[in-house]
Amino acid sequence: MSRRRIRARAAAAAGALAMLAAVGLAGCTSPGGSPVKPTAPADAAAVTAAPTDSLAKYYSQRLEWSTCDGSFQCADLTVPIDYADPAKGDIRIKVLRVKARDQKDRIGSLVVNPGGPGGSGVQYAEAADRIVGPSVRKYFDVVGFDPRGVGQSAPIECLTDHQLDQFLSADPTPDDHAEEEQLLGQAKDMANGCEARNRVLLPHVSTVDAAQDMDVLRAALGDPQLNYLGKSYGTFLGATYAEHFPTRVGRFVLDGVVAPDLTGEEMAMGQAAGFELATRSYVKDCVNQGNCPLGNTVDQGMQWLRDFLLRLDSKPIPSGDTAVPQLNEAWASLGMAAALYDQGSWGILTDALVAAQQGNGSDLMRLADSYADRDPGGGYTGNIMQVIYAVNCLDRPDSPDLATYQQYAKDFTKVAPTWGAFLAWGNLPCGVWPVKGGEGPRKISAKGSGPIVVVGTTRDPATPYQWSVRLRDQLANASLITFDGDGHTAYMRSNNCVNDAIDGYYVQGTVPKDGLKC
Repeated sequence: MSRRRIRARAAAAAGALAMLAAVGLAGCTSPGGSPVKPTAPADAAAVTAAPTDSLAKYYSQRLEWSTCDGSFQCADLTVPIDYADPAKGDIRIKVLRVKARDQKDRIGSLVVNPGGPGGSGVQYAEAADRIVGPSVRKYFDVVGFDPRGVGQSAPIECLTDHQLDQFLSADPTPDDHAEEEQLLGQAKDMANGCEARNRVLLPHVSTVDAAQDMDVLRAALGDPQLNYLGKSYGTFLGATYAEHFPTRVGRFVLDGVVAPDLTGEEMAMGQAAGFELATRSYVKDCVNQGNCPLGNTVDQGMQWLRDFLLRLDSKPIPSGDTAVPQLNEAWASLGMAAALYDQGSWGILTDALVAAQQGNGSDLMRLADSYADRDPGGGYTGNIMQVIYAVNCLDRPDSPDLATYQQYAKDFTKVAPTWGAFLAWGNLPCGVWPVKGGEGPRKISAKGSGPIVVVGTTRDPATPYQWSVRLRDQLANASLITFDGDGHTAYMRSNNCVNDAIDGYYVQGTVPKDGLKC
């Protein structure tokens, strides 16, 4: 969820490398059968009306579509900065639509979110042919939006590109008080930069705010209920929507869950354990292929990685990047993490590690760039590495006390020797965040909603499988699909068992059996 606390975002939106890997694994066979449109609520007008009179003008708007980027359609959605006080002003949310191939039998709109927080739903929807099955693509308009503060929707900017390079270069595993203070200084720079540049919007970019925007979007699309695909952090956004607007839940899939009741500490420790498990799976695969350069056993390979990162902590190597000339522990860790999002990148990671061991860090730096949405040589193509704090720190504030993170490091390392210390310090900016807001961690039941399909992957690094089970147990009306596999999220990057079940749910309304194992 940060430079060190790994963000939860869908593999298909985790940079060009991860997108290509996900596409390569996505060959699905969609189920047959005619499309079945959802049954509208008996009193749809009442069910989908504006929550208050002061919001009526937002709920009555209709989107004005225009052609953009070739074959897509784009529009702007107007929403209030503060839903409790709309008089404070408005912002515009960028929306992109890829129209259903079969307009005659079109079921409706499917709103998609790739995760983050900070992933661009606009860019995600542009990949409609690859992120949903052929039958879903045929009968649904695929609609993506950049959540408030993200991409083209009043983007949050906190640091210059050079300052962000410095922030991401900071030692992620401080060894003494001086290094801890340096890390604290970087955290304050991020927090203060966000406040100085985004003073009006910053208190209003929580997940609850984004969920309210989604309901305005639903109304503007003309849908009585919201059909939704949320991956990674997008599951938290979707669950939050379902809690606030349960009767407006249509066909909902939440894949790779961030459980809404997780505290900041629980999330960081869970991700440490998740990445440790995923790393062991990667090393096991390397060993099983024979002649693994990391060692002859999984334990040897894991120790090789820890020793490698420890050396980079004191002796960085050339990165081949003009703006960040040295590959240190921080950038190498991001590069490793990027490859763990999809097993199609494991071979690339091994080659990059071998090159780095020989003193050439350029391949590992390119992996890190793909994670950070960064161009080689500097320049960031998106603002995810900044807005991720703006959202997370409202949703899950943390302690300003360095002793708290020292204890996190000790506790996490017991569970995850490779990733524990790295993840332990990642939420430090949220300990010094200048604004408060959001609802905080809480259980969600969404009582009164339609059926919600929850999907979990057993060796998911960023959103551990247990979180999917946790959310399914809290929801009043849900079924769980388990994918026994590697990588981050399952739909359209796993197997036909998962893909067919979800395609059938979207197109025919057939709810997968709770406990389906794929």
